[in-house]
Parts: sequence; C-alpha cells; structure tokens
Amino acid sequence: MALTQNPKPTTILISSVSNHFYPATSLTLPNPLRTKTNSQFFGAIPSSIHNLQQPLPIFSRRLFLPAVSGIWDAVTGGNNAREAVVAIRRGMLLFRQGDVLGSLAEFDKAIELDPRQKAYLWQRGLSLYYLDRFEEGAEQFRFDVAQNPNDTEESIWCFLCEAQLYGVDDARKQFLEVGRDPRPVMREAYNMFKDGGDPEKLITAFSNGPDNEYFYASLYAGLYHESQNKPDAAKFDIVAACMSPYGQRSDDYMAALCKVHCLCRNWSVN
Repeated sequence: MALTQNPKPTTILISSVSNHFYPATSLTLPNPLRTKTNSQFFGAIPSSIHNLQQPLPIFSRRLFLPAVSGIWDAVTGGNNAREAVVAIRRGMLLFRQGDVLGSLAEFDKAIELDPRQKAYLWQRGLSLYYLDRFEEGAEQFRFDVAQNPNDTEESIWCFLCEAQLYGVDDARKQFLEVGRDPRPVMREAYNMFKDGGDPEKLITAFSNGPDNEYFYASLYAGLYHESQNKPDAAKFDIVAACMSPYGQRSDDYMAALCKVHCLCRNWSVN
C-alpha cells in the first residue's frame, strides 16, 4: 500500500482474497496504531485498502482481507465477527509497519473472537514465518490450502516453513500441490519450488515483463535461495525486489513483506 504522510481514518472494505466477492460494508477505525521502529521503510498507514473505482489488477489478491465463513455476520452485525475483522485489519497495519509480533497478537485475537477465521488467515502464516515459528506457520498455510486448493503462494510458504523444519528434500516430499495459477510468474515459481530449478532463470524470464512480474520473480527467487540456506543470494534478490518500481510503489501486501523481510534480516536497502 502506498505510504502517505497524513493518514485518514481507515475504512475496511470486506471482500475476499480470491475472485469471489461478498456484499460490502465499511468499518471505520481510528487513526492507525503507531509502533516503535527505527526502520526507514515504514511510515504512516494509507487510508484505504482498495479503491473500487479502479480496475482490479491480477496481483491485487493480497490487498484484501480474507473471505471467511462468518463474513455475513460481520456485514449484518455479529459482534464477534465484526471485531475479528477489525483485529485482522489492525494486524495487517502492524505488519506493514514492521511490528511482526504485534501483528500476530492481533491475528490470534481475531481467531479467539471468531475461530472460523483461522482457516483463512494467510497473513498470520507470514507473521509466524518471520518469528521463526515454522511449525505453526506450516499448519496455518495447510489450513489455508485446504480451504482454497488453488492457492499457489500458500503452498510455497508452507514449503518455506517446512524446509526450515525438515530440510528441503523432506519438505519437497510433502509439497502441497494446488491448481493452476493464472499468473505466469507464479506458475513458474511454483514449479521451481515443487521440482527444483534455477531461481536466476526465473528472474531472467520475467526481467523484461511488467513491473509486478519482475517483483514476484525476484521475491520468490530470493525466498528459494533462503530455503537452500544461501543468505547472500537471498539478500541480493529480495533487496532487488524491494527496490524495484513495484516494490517501492505498490500497495500489495507482498511489497510490504519485502520490506519486513529486509528488516528482520537486518539488511540495509540503499
């Protein structure tokens, strides 16, 4: 999400992470929480997560809150479900600010308020990864894929967690197979993680394409290197993704994740 200097009260637009949309409502939060951070990456939080007057780009999936079985309760006034959605929104804001532990607390609060949320909280899985809680992260992503068997990125993130736990070979033996991703770059990234491959070839294949494809190729090439315990190569590619036009300007949650990754690894970005 774009960073602004004077954030307005945040309006939540409830919609799904896939292409299935539910009746929309809005929930207004006070000015976003501020957390202590010395990172140059994090500033004020933007005033909205999506402008309905603009067409949806194919990479906008992570701009939305998760679709949940209790979403209608949030629309029609179920207090726990409504409060859970607010907690998720706060968690996403905190993650963007670099407060990973604080984000997890909000995601866990959402589950306490409405347990049905857990099966859809991919954001929680990302926070768990950066807190080195890999077993819980893998469990979260497996829950997600059980609900959405076409989610390429959750499959990859499950592998990333399990590679840290069991090693690459054993993690690959239990790789979560999912349906065909409509995004060419993610299809290639998925095959690379599933079967092995050359991450630099992934970057080369999309280096002259749209900015979002280069960003995703660089991000997942770096994550692949990290799974292989190659920190220098991981740093090179993830910093490149972070500094790319899409990484610098996009509202995509994964662009914020790139910055969080660099912060958690103590990598400077010039």
